[in-house]
Amino acid sequence: MRGLWLLALVLLAGCQHVAAPPVGADIRDLRSGEVLTAQQLLTRLAEPERLIIGEQHDNADHHAAQLWLLQSLGEQRAQGSLLLEMLSPVQQAKVDAARQSKSVPADLPAALAWQEGWDWNLYGPIVRFALSQPYPLLAANLDDSEIRAFYRNPPALNGPRSNSLSVKKTLLGQISESHCGMLPESQMPAMLAIQQQRDRRMAERMLAAPMPSILLAGAWHARKDVGVPLHLSDLGAGKAPIVLMLAEQGAAVSAAMADYVWYTPATPKPDYCEQMRQQFAK
Repeated sequence: MRGLWLLALVLLAGCQHVAAPPVGADIRDLRSGEVLTAQQLLTRLAEPERLIIGEQHDNADHHAAQLWLLQSLGEQRAQGSLLLEMLSPVQQAKVDAARQSKSVPADLPAALAWQEGWDWNLYGPIVRFALSQPYPLLAANLDDSEIRAFYRNPPALNGPRSNSLSVKKTLLGQISESHCGMLPESQMPAMLAIQQQRDRRMAERMLAAPMPSILLAGAWHARKDVGVPLHLSDLGAGKAPIVLMLAEQGAAVSAAMADYVWYTPATPKPDYCEQMRQQFAK
């Protein structure tokens, strides 16, 4: 009887569930249409060698969900690496030094040369968690010097999938819309080149990263139909990455864009276009 009792305890310990997600879990498998629980999503995300999680950069719920996913997946299997769009190569040595330090620097953003364009209040908890883990935290973006060089002289992009006319047309439409139609036509080729060179860099970094790897990036970089997954394919990655898109309720996310979607509550949006119009009027 005692043996059976001990066995029951072991089985119960193995069946413990991870903490509930910090935000509502309206999760869909876009390939089958199945509605998933957070635990079912975790089970599926623990399998792929490469996982890309798309986000809306200014959405606090998305960053809370990302942190929960990192913590929960780490309890289910060993993590190989975490890559961030928010880090550039020039910061890598600083990130490595912070990881190897016996104590967290008092001013961590300064120690990492964190860029002001990425809200530290949103990204700080993710970075702090990643720095405490045994796996590497890796830069996945371009340096500012590279962006300036690509703007002056847009390079040719190799690869039949990422270089297709339909992909470029979709991205050009997004670039125009994100600039409220105010971007001069003459600047569009350079902006497209920078967007795609960012995608290419993220794909290159994922290929070189220890697996299983996770990339956190903006939704357009994460998309299967126009972003990093196409570049991974063009670079000969073999098995396609799994894409989880974090999106607000009401957003249109299809199976062509992602494998899974996690909908979070819609949030009020500032009128960025009006802000841009006022800036141009000055």
